[in-house]
Amino acid sequence: MRFEGDRPVSRALVSPKPLTGGKVLFMLVAFFGVVIGVNLVMMKLAIQTLPGTEVDSAYSASLTYEKEIGAARDQDARNWKVDARVERSRDGGATLQVEARDNTGKPISGLKFTGRFERPTDRQADQPVTLAEAESGVYRGSSSLIAPGQWDLVLEGDAAGQRLFLSKNRVLLD
Repeated sequence: MRFEGDRPVSRALVSPKPLTGGKVLFMLVAFFGVVIGVNLVMMKLAIQTLPGTEVDSAYSASLTYEKEIGAARDQDARNWKVDARVERSRDGGATLQVEARDNTGKPISGLKFTGRFERPTDRQADQPVTLAEAESGVYRGSSSLIAPGQWDLVLEGDAAGQRLFLSKNRVLLD
């Protein structure tokens, strides 16, 4: 305790830098500025990594819905057997082989098969695979640098500009 004249003065009452209204205002603005800044950064990162949409326009997707149902019924009526195998290479790539047979077991040749490895959570990571007919009814193609994890393998078979086959399956790549 210190004395000024004959009165004792407590240290708690004497402040070298008093708390002013300007300091309080600065602290409030800084606090809310940090909170808003962090929220904006997190929102931007969330939108970039997961846009949350399967299709760009739900309206246009609904217009083609009946057409897709008809194509699925036609595909089911053909009763084709299409088998796909994915083999991983040491360099991180993947080779896709598709074997297509009709309802009698004969190889289907002359189709244009395309494939896509689609990430369920990130469209930007999708990898297309162009397949070429290696032998009658067997189509092969490769894609380099496919990361390990879950992928959706989408296969499409076209003939004369018309899609005759569509398949989407979840695969796990090591």
